[in-house]
Amino acid sequence: FRDSDKAGQQLIFCNAYHLLLHPGADVIGDAGGLHKFTKREKGPFITDSGGFQVFSLAYGSVQEELSSKGELKRVNKKTKTKWRTDVMGEDAVNVTEEGVTFRSYRDGSKLLLTPESTIQAQKSFGADIIIPLDELPPYHIDRNKLAESVERSHRWEARSLSEHLKNVKEQAMYCVIHGGIDVELRTKSIDYLTSLPFDGYAIGGSLGNGRSELKDLLTWMMPLFEKESRKEKPRHLLGIADEESIRNAVTLGVDTMDSCYPTRLGRHGTLMTREGLLRIKRGRHATSFGMKIDS
Repeated sequence: FRDSDKAGQQLIFCNAYHLLLHPGADVIGDAGGLHKFTKREKGPFITDSGGFQVFSLAYGSVQEELSSKGELKRVNKKTKTKWRTDVMGEDAVNVTEEGVTFRSYRDGSKLLLTPESTIQAQKSFGADIIIPLDELPPYHIDRNKLAESVERSHRWEARSLSEHLKNVKEQAMYCVIHGGIDVELRTKSIDYLTSLPFDGYAIGGSLGNGRSELKDLLTWMMPLFEKESRKEKPRHLLGIADEESIRNAVTLGVDTMDSCYPTRLGRHGTLMTREGLLRIKRGRHATSFGMKIDS
């Protein structure tokens, strides 16, 4: 956090799914919330509902879902991992009107995530911006099922908002716009969710099969947020942070965005430079001592 603050990073995104499993909402709440738990007192935090990671147990990452064309995740039992592999795949997630049931990757225990419970957890986290529970349908999905998913997300988000308004705690809540790349469903989602007293708008769900389709989606969709009182509220793009998409999104009216992409690159020895990606772990850089980057 100190390095990110020095670099000018303003908003930090914390993953509620992992925080819920360890160390737990109660532990962070007893510590005084994320700001005190991390000793990052000044900069704002945003937390999600945990829904994205839960649904990825069934379909894998966004890239895995796109490449498999919507097939449920097949778990390789021989894969070496410190986490359980029996909590992923076809039977990993059960969605009902109440919420979504899944198993912990740490100990296999069964957990129920509801619109109310995720908001209660995010209250304990003390994040500055919180996100309601929503369902994440895959890119490859029947339109009727997508429409059902959007309606369910709307009901869950309304329940989340109701729980939030019981005790706001100076937290802002963003809704999550859904509908995949379907113009009618996206427009319907915007019209409904912007009619509720959310503090900002997050753009979620399936965002296309690549940068080009994402740009096309944002090109026709973002002007819908300029109507009436909508234009006064911030817009957040969920799960996107590659350089090309950032440039496109900001140009089209997105205010903030999040993704594990930049930190994942860093963990694997890839640097983002003005001249493109630099893979510092490659053999040709074994003796690149004191190499200047973006000098």
